Amino acid sequence: MTQKSLSKWLRGIIVGIAVCGMIVYAGLIPMFGKDLAAANPELAHCYYPWLAVLWISAIPCYLVLFNGWKITAEIARDNSFSIENACYLKRICMLALLDSVYFFLANLVMFFLSMNHPAILLASLLVDFAGVVVAVTAASLSHLVLKAAEIQQENELTI
Repeated sequence: MTQKSLSKWLRGIIVGIAVCGMIVYAGLIPMFGKDLAAANPELAHCYYPWLAVLWISAIPCYLVLFNGWKITAEIARDNSFSIENACYLKRICMLALLDSVYFFLANLVMFFLSMNHPAILLASLLVDFAGVVVAVTAASLSHLVLKAAEIQQENELTI
């Protein structure tokens, strides 16, 4: 597989994830939230605060996809192991950590405002854990890409 075809596949995957995210965040979450609020009138006051929390949590996710798109541009230029890609991966790490911390704190605040159930708070820890896994993976890849870029630069200077 060539670098250009790999880049095209990765870009297709990123677009697919972005479209699926739009469907979930703009369609499914509001629809299920309205159904839940209609079925449980005592929870109706929680609909808009939770919708805002979830929509805000989508922002770092889309910034991660944007940085992933930049990485695919570098891959298409046959520059996979570059300092730029290491920086993009480090940004992805920071965004994933930021989103995990935000989601945990938002769940905690909603719990103390009596807008969250303890079981939901515990289940949200799985989402937080997934964010931390993404962050650790991105940090590891950033380190490896940076080391490979340094080795590549040393080899280019060697005669």
